[in-house]
Amino acid sequence: MKRELYISLRATVVTLLLTGIVYPLAVTGAAVLVFPRRARGSLIADERGRVVGSELIAQPFAGAAYLQPRPSAAGEKGYDATASGGSNLGPTSKALRERAKKDLQRLLADNPDAEGPVPAELVTTSGSGLDPHLSPAGALWQVARVARARGVDPGRIRAAIEANVEGRDLFVLGEPRVNILVVNLALDRQFGRPPSLAGR
Repeated sequence: MKRELYISLRATVVTLLLTGIVYPLAVTGAAVLVFPRRARGSLIADERGRVVGSELIAQPFAGAAYLQPRPSAAGEKGYDATASGGSNLGPTSKALRERAKKDLQRLLADNPDAEGPVPAELVTTSGSGLDPHLSPAGALWQVARVARARGVDPGRIRAAIEANVEGRDLFVLGEPRVNILVVNLALDRQFGRPPSLAGR
């Protein structure tokens, strides 16, 4: 009995060391060497060099001068990176319909000059609740509001968005997309920060 117990204990310790310490350290070390930026969280800095977020995690932008991301169901107030997840509300959910209706009314009120119907992605959450991207159509739909808030010609806002469209991965995977944080920082660099935020 003691011999079997010793063998099991030894196997457990060796397995824990290999899979719990050696393997994670080796994989992390390899990732830092091969993909240093991604291994450190794909962090993005503003023009002052301050880290303002990650290109992999959505964050709210409520100001009219910024592109706004998809709604988030991550956490109690949304956009909580420690509580990634969807709402799990189905198509027959009254709460989902009411939330989408409220978001639709807000979007229409905030974007009176937008062309065409509201893109569905602006009223639906993603599976993670933290999707940092919109389709080009979802971003371009917001051009008129952003241009008005910044006092800039809409064509210049459109050009800034189109210059930051990311293509398909490996030319075939996924769809073209726009990273909201990247574009909002590009807007600040090109046109300056909105007056209410200029001192921050």
